[in-house]
Amino acid sequence: MIVLKAPQDSLLNTLQSVAGIVERRHTLPVLANVLLRKNGPQIEMTTSDLEIQVRTSAELGGDDGSFATTVGARKLIDILRALPAEQMVTLSAAQNKLTLQAGKSRFTLQTLPADDFPLVNEAVDFGPTFSVPQKTLKDLINQVHFAMAVHDIRYYLNGILFIAEGRTLTLVATDGHRLGLAQATLESDMPSKQEVILPRKTVLELQRLLKDEETPIEMRFAGNQARFSFSGMEFVTKLVEGKFPDYNRVIPKNHRNSLTLGRAPLLACLQRAAILTSEKFKGVRVNLEPGVLRIASSNAEQEEAKEELEVDYEGDAIDIGFNVTYLIDVLANVSHEMVKIELQDSSASALLTVPDRPGFKYVVMPMRI
Repeated sequence: MIVLKAPQDSLLNTLQSVAGIVERRHTLPVLANVLLRKNGPQIEMTTSDLEIQVRTSAELGGDDGSFATTVGARKLIDILRALPAEQMVTLSAAQNKLTLQAGKSRFTLQTLPADDFPLVNEAVDFGPTFSVPQKTLKDLINQVHFAMAVHDIRYYLNGILFIAEGRTLTLVATDGHRLGLAQATLESDMPSKQEVILPRKTVLELQRLLKDEETPIEMRFAGNQARFSFSGMEFVTKLVEGKFPDYNRVIPKNHRNSLTLGRAPLLACLQRAAILTSEKFKGVRVNLEPGVLRIASSNAEQEEAKEELEVDYEGDAIDIGFNVTYLIDVLANVSHEMVKIELQDSSASALLTVPDRPGFKYVVMPMRI
């Protein structure tokens, strides 16, 4: 049976959209595969890692009729990438194998039965559906994803808190040293507050898949699952269980010193100063006085970097240390021209905001230098 017959790029794009979650090494061999389920002209592709399941469908030609199997996702992608572009690719099935033909190339691939593929049991208690444009959600994730923890023992920090309340969608990420918060307006009022923690892998996969366009992404949350539907894709994920910290208590209020300055010049100064920090110690000293901002770094080899920026500032003299990576991360991920920094003294955390984006806040703790 001819399972599909389509141009190389169409097949590759469809396959890549679901293959991001597939691990190369797995305890269950079938999880390295993509589930192909054909029904007439439509072919449905599903991948899973037992925590996340991604499904999409496309019309990719082939014989009519029904058919299902699983085949190695990464191998198939590697073959398609290695083929010349614009080739017609035929995938045919016979005797527990799939044969891929394109031009004079021919590959025979081993399959595993479709019945062996572990589909995620979808929750029955999903809350109300709400949506935002894909571009909006992608922007929100871009603004906070870098503040997520990585392999933290406090597992609830290894992800992003999603809150849909009223007409506001809020995303919060923190690793205990810094916190990012971004908000957007929902298209309709939420009848009740929905609050979940999405795992890190889910967040990064959504970030990869979301497009810079106004077409909506529909979201639904259940007690232990979230479901996203967008661009013909269905994305189901388990949630991180646990209680996210009270982020409102972390965000400083009423700092008496503030300055607004260009994002790009500040980022460039920090990137240069970071060159002379060490892998183990990423600290930079920030000295703020009326009219001038100084940044300094040094390392164990007694090398030093000093940077200076003229700024419009009339507040207290402040000498404070920061992990330079935390500052570079935020400045590299917000695209606005100006940033506002609010400070109290050398021991209080700093608040970074963007003047023309009221829903964005970034808090960074100081470090001793």
